[in-house]
Amino acid sequence: LVKSKQPWQNLKTFCPFPDRRVHSNNSVLQFAASSNEDDNSVDDNDKSSNDEAEALRSKAEELRDQIRKMEEQLESSSLRSNNNEEYIKIPEKDGDDDIMDGKSLKNKRVLVVGANGRLGSMVTRYLLRNHPEVEEVVAAVHYVGQATTRGYGRLSYEVGAEDGVGTIGAAWSPEEERNARFEFSDEMKSYNLQNLRVVEVELLDPIQCRTITEDVDSIIFCATDFDGNRPKAIASLNAAFLFRALASPTKGRVEIEGLINILGGLKESKQNKVRLARYSNEDVSATDGSNDPTSFVLISSAPTALGNFETPFGEFNGLKRQAEAIVKNDFPSISHAILQMSKFEDNFVDESLDITYENVLDQQPSEIEMDSDEVYQKSRRKINRRDAARAAVNALVDETLANNSVEVWTALRG
Repeated sequence: LVKSKQPWQNLKTFCPFPDRRVHSNNSVLQFAASSNEDDNSVDDNDKSSNDEAEALRSKAEELRDQIRKMEEQLESSSLRSNNNEEYIKIPEKDGDDDIMDGKSLKNKRVLVVGANGRLGSMVTRYLLRNHPEVEEVVAAVHYVGQATTRGYGRLSYEVGAEDGVGTIGAAWSPEEERNARFEFSDEMKSYNLQNLRVVEVELLDPIQCRTITEDVDSIIFCATDFDGNRPKAIASLNAAFLFRALASPTKGRVEIEGLINILGGLKESKQNKVRLARYSNEDVSATDGSNDPTSFVLISSAPTALGNFETPFGEFNGLKRQAEAIVKNDFPSISHAILQMSKFEDNFVDESLDITYENVLDQQPSEIEMDSDEVYQKSRRKINRRDAARAAVNALVDETLANNSVEVWTALRG
């Protein structure tokens, strides 16, 4: 580096702004002014950004207030309620000292066998909605092996379990909000689903039958091997039912062996209650008290409802009459009512009609000589399944039906 005689010429070599003269006062002033303008521009941009952020924060707070108001309106709305604790709260039972006149279902446990069938699901629904005084309705779903469970779709629909409100939390939600939930709405309170318990059972297994009948007061037996007048193995093309019917037709009948298992479990349960009462020094002379409902209601079929035909299990009407004889003769200590339903007709027979009962003679239908006109008139008897369900539940408390066999219908068609 060659030193110049003028000091400012040496500075020029290292100046980052070589076109500006550091020795000139005007140039120095111009450089300073330019720097101040740049600083002011940055300050203005910062201020503008702060104002925009503040506006966004205000808008977000307004949206939050609107959401809070909407949530308050939903909570106070009568269309739905998320207060499950209020819904499922079991009402307090009245004292046992209340005087009751006649048979009653108050604080009783009723078992519905075959509750996933068309009639059984309607019986369960009628019990829950028309007898809230019942302590518990046990809906027994019959199945044949784990792989062939017929499901709860029909029962779930009838009792109204599908009317609730379901929610599923987002995957990015906190862990406590991520799970799926099902909530009952206010209109579901009259369904009395808090009184319902669903169990699975193989009716051909005596151990399982004794388990589900424990502490049961009454049973409505709706289970059957038939769908109308056809065996379920054929009507539903169910391989498990078909194999059971062909491999062991006389050992796998719900109408006979399944019925005996359920009756045996009920008898044992009632005997245990009597023993406990005696141990407690209570005066118990019978398995049923004066106010207790009928212990067993059998849903059967009238002789002329579907006609007679041969099945893998035996003659259709013969199976029905054999089942009725088992109830009446093999278990005399159990109070019963046998309802021979006329042909079910849900499309052309209205609901809520007056129910007609006709006492049934003790002789088997084959022993009764009927002319063709009488057979025709009886074959015209029809009943809607909902009225049949009403008749089945009413048989529990109707003293005139206790220990009797009756044919049931509501209309004449055909």
